[in-house]
Amino acid sequence: QGQLVESGGGLVQPGESLRLSCATSGFTFSSASMNWFRQAPGKERELVAVILSAGAISNYAESVKGRFTISRDNAKNTVYLQMDSLKPEDTAIYYCNARGITRGRNYNYWGQGTQVTVSS
Repeated sequence: QGQLVESGGGLVQPGESLRLSCATSGFTFSSASMNWFRQAPGKERELVAVILSAGAISNYAESVKGRFTISRDNAKNTVYLQMDSLKPEDTAIYYCNARGITRGRNYNYWGQGTQVTVSS
């Protein structure tokens, strides 16, 4: 069973930066597609960023393009989300997610989430 542990959230002012980390175990990290989602109060969970297993391909929600950068370190089994120029509307709980196939079975693992609050 995969385990994902997010860290790095906190309270920042608009325009500042945060770097989220997601440490993983229990599955072959290098083969997994890694994703960051977020959920704001009263809103549905939304996909923020995706990075495929090789790390060469990534994609972002329109609302964060140019401000957020997803990356992964396959040697450390960790995925990151660098968030720059943060805005109040980025306030949400951010979740790490891992998806892939092992032994012919799909898996879909979630972390517990980390709170990001952007406020002056």
